[in-house]
Amino acid sequence: MFPERTAVVDTTRSPYARLRPIPAGAVRLEGGFWQARRAANTAAGIPQQFDILKARGALENFRRLAAGIEANTEDFVFRDSDLYKWMEAAAYALLDDDPQTAVIRARLDEAIDAVLPAQGADGYLNTYFGNDPSRRFHNIAVDHELYCAGHFIQAAIAHHRVTGERRLLDAAIRFADYLTTVFGPGLRQEPPGHPEIELALVELYRETGERRYLDLAGFFLERIGIADFTRFEGHAVRAAYCAAGATDYFLETGDPRWRDGLERQWDDMVRTKLYVTGGIGGRYRGESVGTAYELPNQRAYAETCAALATIFWNWRLMQIAGEARYADELERTLYNGALAGVSLDGTRYFYVNPLADHGQAEGDPWYPWARREPYQRQTDFPCNCCPPNVERFLASLPGYFASTSDDGLWVHLYDAARIRWRLADGTPFTLTQHTRYPWDGTITLAIEPERAAEFTLYLRIPAWAPAATLTLNGEPAPGAAPQPGRYLALRRTWQPGDRVSLALDMPVTLLEADARVPETRGSVAVQRGPVIYCAEGVDHGGADVRFARLDASTPLVPHFEADLLGGVTVLDGAGWLLADESPPPALYRPRGQRPPDVLRPARLRLVPYYAWANRGPTSMAVWLLLDGSGI
Repeated sequence: MFPERTAVVDTTRSPYARLRPIPAGAVRLEGGFWQARRAANTAAGIPQQFDILKARGALENFRRLAAGIEANTEDFVFRDSDLYKWMEAAAYALLDDDPQTAVIRARLDEAIDAVLPAQGADGYLNTYFGNDPSRRFHNIAVDHELYCAGHFIQAAIAHHRVTGERRLLDAAIRFADYLTTVFGPGLRQEPPGHPEIELALVELYRETGERRYLDLAGFFLERIGIADFTRFEGHAVRAAYCAAGATDYFLETGDPRWRDGLERQWDDMVRTKLYVTGGIGGRYRGESVGTAYELPNQRAYAETCAALATIFWNWRLMQIAGEARYADELERTLYNGALAGVSLDGTRYFYVNPLADHGQAEGDPWYPWARREPYQRQTDFPCNCCPPNVERFLASLPGYFASTSDDGLWVHLYDAARIRWRLADGTPFTLTQHTRYPWDGTITLAIEPERAAEFTLYLRIPAWAPAATLTLNGEPAPGAAPQPGRYLALRRTWQPGDRVSLALDMPVTLLEADARVPETRGSVAVQRGPVIYCAEGVDHGGADVRFARLDASTPLVPHFEADLLGGVTVLDGAGWLLADESPPPALYRPRGQRPPDVLRPARLRLVPYYAWANRGPTSMAVWLLLDGSGI
């Protein structure tokens, strides 16, 4: 293994990045919140997904192409990308100390042995279009050839960084070299319909130093025109991937026009188009973002891939200057909109992540998303983009925990973890986090430089934490007080054995949406720490919690339940539910007329949104009405 080279996004030499990566292989998660999720991913999710892909003919398509036989063309045009994302997940999983990694390594080698012989002599590789040049690039906007190429390149980079082997990377270089002879100034001018190749080309430039890969990424982005966008709009996944690729390009080139355009889009997304869970995409039609404040709950699309795409984008934006606002949004999505996309056992997935559900079957013959059974996670989908995307992200998650800069060490995420890396001056260090985050806001950090070293320790104070205290070796830490939504900078000459204790206040907070979001007027969402909560019918005798009302005058009391949903902090409070046999009120009534009393007092229990639908079909609601008046 080559843990020193396992940066997920390698900004080590990026001239416009303040932050430098601490590789995924330098971070060990040790028994905390995320270790359990990643263990399920490695032990169950990744092996299962390989079997699913293999059963659907993913490897056979490459073998047929290598043998000169036409591959199956009945599947989606972008089918190769699902295998490539799985290969990237498998590569990062090899960094884990898990008995399953030997099995994953064998399956990854099997996949590589199937893929590489199918590559054309000119470097092109796509099972749907084969190796007949006359079939290529006829409809760049919808055929996903460049999207598939991007995921192939990213899988190859991950494999090379983790194993040190070049066979997959060399194939990716041949493919990228071929693309530079097809697209660019004086060549074909069409940009890809589904961005992703841009991210891959910039990372391949970082891996190889070959400038023409960076230039081709810039060419595609210029043709898309992203630097001039004033709004975040369109297909949610594509928009976020495109913005992430443009941020990568800025980190290498520093053109302020790109930075300004990205800031406009990010601000528009966060202020007008972002779900409280961090999800994006309010429209089923076109899997799109929709207009400002268009954030329906039950018909939220909020695709899992879109949540992951905003994590990728926020991470890259954070590399520019280390601004905590991007880390805050990354964390919001990480614990809520993205994590909801996978079951607790790591084997079942959501494609769409609503913020309310009735827990029953429904059907509508005119719409493809009509459900014939209650909404539950699935092992795979006809369009199977989300499961391997979740898997590759969870496998690489340790690479998102911390960074270094010229002047210090940055801690972005909190969990039980051990980081062994080196400072900018080459001093080796170990940083160990002891915490029960996100259920408890106390984080103890043991700082162990190999020798005394002066540097700044940057600790993120989340925007949701109204109060935080800090001690150094048991005494109040000198310097400025912690500020929510900022990094606290603590500079000193650090000695082996130094201890920092950060205590983040975790009140239960009722959140209101802007009044221009019509579906949440008069309602609140509940947050504690980074976790958004919801009500589920299974905790309320099967009642339809979409119509529950919360009594805001009664505090919601946090309580840790070790045997519930893998161990979670629940919130217990009071409110009202629909009476069991209440006659339905009139659909419309004169203004001011009191509705019939159809509610009954009830104890309410809220659980983390990410864990909903792990106990069978049930109703669910994130946004809860206030007070006990009629419906």
